[in-house]
Amino acid sequence: MTQTVLHKSNTRGHANHGWLDAHHSFSFAGYHNPSRMHFGALRVLNDDKIDAGMGFGNHPHDNMEIITIPLSGQLSHRDSMGNNSVIKAGEIQVMSAGTGIEHSEFNSSATEALSLLQIWLFPNKRHVVPRYDQQSIDFDQSPNTLKQILSPNKDDEGVWIYQNAWFHLGQFDKNFETEYTVKLKGNGVYVFVINGDITINDQVLNTRDAYGLWDTSSFKLKSESDGSKVLVMEVPMEF
Repeated sequence: MTQTVLHKSNTRGHANHGWLDAHHSFSFAGYHNPSRMHFGALRVLNDDKIDAGMGFGNHPHDNMEIITIPLSGQLSHRDSMGNNSVIKAGEIQVMSAGTGIEHSEFNSSATEALSLLQIWLFPNKRHVVPRYDQQSIDFDQSPNTLKQILSPNKDDEGVWIYQNAWFHLGQFDKNFETEYTVKLKGNGVYVFVINGDITINDQVLNTRDAYGLWDTSSFKLKSESDGSKVLVMEVPMEF
């Protein structure tokens, strides 16, 4: 029987640091909720707004798969592997922290705010050599589809990570319907509504709501508004 969990947008952890306005779907930093530590291998889903010219100074990570998806604006990234890049809306960035990495992230604009999602997954392989990648996401060639943007496979569409996880991103017209089939038995799916209104099976979701499903092989998704944008994250429930 399908198991579900509903996380309404206004139940997330919230911290406003002035230059950073952050919402946490799971326990993070000063937000601690024993009932919301993670969803399977999905450990962090932070919805951040960063003021112009501000950001995170150099800091370390290890043994975590880190995915960044800018929603508006541009992010400057620099790391100990020698990468120095800008990631903008319409792109996805991934780092396998592995044995250890240091990096900094800043809003590259002096005038415009930056909005992004930062996502952490527990890896299925520890102490790997750190790696970095970023790719563009072209919705113009695939409207009204769930576009794969991440997988465990180097040769598949999108970026890849050290975990049996698949991410899909979709932007839909009103009344568009589709069905998502779970790719690996034992995985669950955490659906995050970036914008708009959608229905998962019979559950109505609005902007920044999230819905987790597991012990299921598929579910139906319907867009209830034009321009609905959804991130679908399939992850192992046991890892």
